Amino acid sequence: MNLPESLTPAAYLLAAVLFIMSLGGLSTQVNARRGNLLGIFGMILAVGITALTFKAASLPVFLGVVTLATVAGALLAARVSMTSMPELVAILHSFVGLAAILVGIASHLDPAIDRIGVELAIHRVEVFLGVFVGAITFTGSIVAFGKLKGLIRSKPLILPGRHLLNLGALLASLLLGARFLASADPHGGVGSLLVMAGLAGFLGIHMVMAIGGADMPVVVSVLNSYSGWAAAAAGFMLGNDLLIVTGALVGSSGAILSIIMCRAMNRSIVSVILGGFGADEGSSPAASGAQPAGEVVSIDAPATAELLSAARSVIIVPGYGMAVAHAQHPMWEVARLLRERRIEVRFAVHPVAGRLPGHMNVLLAEANVPYDIVLEMDEINHDFPHTDAVLVIGANDIVNPGALDDPASPIYGMPVLEVWKAKTTIVMKRSMASGYAGVDNPLFYKENTRMLFGDAKKSVDGILTALRTGEDSENPAGAELTGVARLES
Repeated sequence: MNLPESLTPAAYLLAAVLFIMSLGGLSTQVNARRGNLLGIFGMILAVGITALTFKAASLPVFLGVVTLATVAGALLAARVSMTSMPELVAILHSFVGLAAILVGIASHLDPAIDRIGVELAIHRVEVFLGVFVGAITFTGSIVAFGKLKGLIRSKPLILPGRHLLNLGALLASLLLGARFLASADPHGGVGSLLVMAGLAGFLGIHMVMAIGGADMPVVVSVLNSYSGWAAAAAGFMLGNDLLIVTGALVGSSGAILSIIMCRAMNRSIVSVILGGFGADEGSSPAASGAQPAGEVVSIDAPATAELLSAARSVIIVPGYGMAVAHAQHPMWEVARLLRERRIEVRFAVHPVAGRLPGHMNVLLAEANVPYDIVLEMDEINHDFPHTDAVLVIGANDIVNPGALDDPASPIYGMPVLEVWKAKTTIVMKRSMASGYAGVDNPLFYKENTRMLFGDAKKSVDGILTALRTGEDSENPAGAELTGVARLES
């Protein structure tokens, strides 16, 4: 369609402003809903104005593809649970990477594009970078999806000389890129481009395979950044200013988030991308071979309710187990009942709790937990020594004291929530299996720890029932807690 010459740039500028305001809104929980709405309006404007730039003959194809994609996206959004959101994000990143590859190849082969001299050289650099970053994003995201879905074990794949292997693939890609840039034919060098894409795809697979389970939230964030830069490269190839701006926003915000998360884990971006981390799921791979000493003390739901009711201050630490059990709503009901009894209740969220940045914050917001009692690790860690009871629901690696005092632990140096400093710590788990990083947790064997075994939702429902029916008042304060059993480790 014929549009006024200034309309498209103006619409793109407005959409870019909406995207920036959307990111600003997502910086706080209070404004997150408004931020999402601004992003939606910006995307509708961007797609709408792009549709109007198509010629009449091409418009039906464009509208058909957009309609199919919209329906597929709506169905996925409606059906995917919060526990599967990390996998969905990872696979969506792979689509962005694949799009960058296809756009790069198509842009290079398009006979309607006739460039010479410096303009041709710049375009080829854009194509090379777009295909290279896109291939890494595409294959790396697929591997991340497989690990998060459980199709691929979270144990890192550590090949001999893996860094030299990566370096060799990178140098070979650069040499192929040089051949591609030096091709005399404006549309030549396709073979070099495709081989380079294959090598970049290998790099994406190998680098993510070498990363263990505990680093997967950071990997998802890094891949999010990659997808943004791939989109920006596609924008340069298509001459689309909005795609460039949008890709740069996603790429830079993803990079910033990755750096923040790495600092929270006491790790560097380079070590996350290039190094292995963690171990096989469900194992106990302490390098020293020593197992935590002590005995495990179990507790039941009524006794837990009694202990919580007798406390003056309670901190709840949510983890991935809460997401799997869909226990956030009854957990908030427990917290609400305790608050009605004038017991201070707060939620402590670790930066990498769950398998996606902000995973726990979204779940708690979904249960309508007030934002002012949801605190980050740095805000609440100093309060544990003054807390009567801590309830850990489905978290493991983020409350592991071995991260601070066991140099042999694979997660040594990672800042954690120091829940063991509270008067009593209750850990809700299905079993004694290790967490996603495959590291055994000495917290379970400490004298002030009680283990509440079973499905998290059923356990929380049991606590909620006990609180509502007053079962906790059957045992006077200071009496022996019921339902407590000692298990030799």
